[in-house]
Amino acid sequence: MRGSAGKIQLASLDELFGVSRGENVGEPFQKIPLSDLHPFKNHPFHVTDDEKMQELADSIAQHGVLVPGIVRPRLEGGYELVSGHRRKRACELAGLTAMPVLVRELDDDEATLIMVDSNLQREKILPSEKAFAYRMKLEAMKHQGQRVDLTLRPVGTRSDELLANKSPDSARQIQRYIRLTYLHPLLLQMVDENKLVLRPTVEVSYLPLDDQMLLYDVIEEKSFGPPSMEQAKKLRDYCERTTLTTSLIIDILTDEKPNPEKITLKKKCLNKYFPHDYTKKQMEEIIFSLLDAWKSQQEGVCTGDENG
Repeated sequence: MRGSAGKIQLASLDELFGVSRGENVGEPFQKIPLSDLHPFKNHPFHVTDDEKMQELADSIAQHGVLVPGIVRPRLEGGYELVSGHRRKRACELAGLTAMPVLVRELDDDEATLIMVDSNLQREKILPSEKAFAYRMKLEAMKHQGQRVDLTLRPVGTRSDELLANKSPDSARQIQRYIRLTYLHPLLLQMVDENKLVLRPTVEVSYLPLDDQMLLYDVIEEKSFGPPSMEQAKKLRDYCERTTLTTSLIIDILTDEKPNPEKITLKKKCLNKYFPHDYTKKQMEEIIFSLLDAWKSQQEGVCTGDENG
């Protein structure tokens, strides 16, 4: 029993409530009515009534909210949730009417950075959620005067480090996610549903929305598979040089280069025809010499047939 118990790992409070370690639980908190707690403007993360939410609601019903949320006062009254949207919903499901929160005076950019960084600690996040969250973080950092470039270029500069700070993804990967915000919503949904691969879809994001819609119709209505990286680059290249049409997109998606076939000659078989002291290069020279002679012979036969 002792050996089995040692393998059991209990979820931490951070994992259970989906909060950032940056939240100072030692601050004095207030209990605010749920009706006075309003969602963050353009909150990019979905709050879903799934199995994890029910587990959280059950825990809160039994133990209460162990880690308070973070809010800021609203000019129109009440408070805006910065961190704690899932906890608020779990409180509603648990039948509670109020939730403990930390009230902070935050400007829009400070609140955005806290909101994004705290929610990125979740176990499961959709690509679309990451995409818009990272874009909000990027814009907030720019407002604060931090220089962060939105280009797919080699990383390693101070600005890249700032962008990836407190994020589970590298700066390069963050830049790819941000490109997804330029996708047509229907294509972005396909990314969330694992019907489109991230890297090729980044290339697709550079197409105008009308062209993206044409691609969506080809994939969905004509049952084509998702574009490969090579095909996505071709779509982008053709779009810059001409007008994309449904037929052209189909041609690009069906023009996949076949994998080159490899012919392997086993040394055991070659030893039947060559002395044991022959090198690989000597064997190749003789084989190609014989093939050239055979080719010339075949061409002569074909010419003779035509003359006849």
